[in-house]
Amino acid sequence: MRILVPRETRPGETRVSLSPDAVKALVAEGWQVLVESGAGALSNYLDEAYRDAGATVGSPDASDVTIRVNPPTVAEVAALREGSLHLSFLSPLLATDVVAALVAKNITVVSFDLVPRSTRAQYMDALSSQATVSGYRAALVAAAEFDRFFPLLTTAAGTIRPARVLIMGVGVAGLQAIATTKRLGAKVRAYDVRSAAKEEAESAGAVFVQLGVTADAAGGYARELTEDEKAAQQAALVDEVAAADIVITTAAVPGRKSPILVTRAMLDKMRPGSLVVDMAADGGGNCEATVAGQSIDVNGVRVIGMANPPAAMGSSASSMYANNVLKLLALYGQKGEVAPAWDDDIVRGATVTSNGIVHHGATAEALGVACEPLGEKE
Repeated sequence: MRILVPRETRPGETRVSLSPDAVKALVAEGWQVLVESGAGALSNYLDEAYRDAGATVGSPDASDVTIRVNPPTVAEVAALREGSLHLSFLSPLLATDVVAALVAKNITVVSFDLVPRSTRAQYMDALSSQATVSGYRAALVAAAEFDRFFPLLTTAAGTIRPARVLIMGVGVAGLQAIATTKRLGAKVRAYDVRSAAKEEAESAGAVFVQLGVTADAAGGYARELTEDEKAAQQAALVDEVAAADIVITTAAVPGRKSPILVTRAMLDKMRPGSLVVDMAADGGGNCEATVAGQSIDVNGVRVIGMANPPAAMGSSASSMYANNVLKLLALYGQKGEVAPAWDDDIVRGATVTSNGIVHHGATAEALGVACEPLGEKE
């Protein structure tokens, strides 16, 4: 069976869904791979590298499996083969028109943002791999845009005090931002609504901020705060934000709007020359003033809305994503044949739809159709 690797069409996207090394592994397993010409160019993976790996390079064609980074458009769905397999960061609740088109073509849809966050699934967890890139890039953007040094410097021209950085959200991206800003010499504090994040933040080198508002849920994840808890959280954060030279926010929620962590009132308390680097801008932003893809001035405080942060490191981000693809695809087919392991818990979690049936409850509700969980499928 043949796998198609199309060129990404999202503006500003540099990533590609499979690296030449990943293609080589798939070809060795028995798959045919068709790579659209130029698909990897912005990640510095040239057509010749794909040919050397055993792929055919040319114009896209209907294939048995299509692997993308971003979701297709409705027009691109029309070109997919009826009953084929599709893998991407679909975020189905944000692309219901695309999901409806995929359902109409009986396509089996796998979304990386729905892969369960379990120990066994960590090798397929593309959310985490791409968040690693995002957290690193957010720290570098902060260092590049800040008009002062990050580290403590003692020089003949005087002593430079270290920058004070506050990281909001201690997930994968937040931990990488902590580690990177710490290596650059900043004094780093970190906040998260999960009490379990304290040990993780401290192990990465940050001082953990405890505000008395926690939202622990099963499995070490966070639940949504109540309106009263949000108000208490924001009131307690005012002084922390005001004391920081740089605030990096990382609280992205796949398929949903990002929570507001930095309000206009907090921005008003920050000193002129301070920065807010909002890594969650694509989801609406963690800062009330954020505009995705833009750097704006709010009374002397610059708010930088990072759009598609992993695309700033196309080569590394693509390589990591491709490794996640190899692991997840193995649950949907091996030795060149599509054969989903329907009884696997990861497959049940990541599969949005198959054979015209919607298996993801929230997506079915958004589409107004019946949901048939895969656990009940024969």
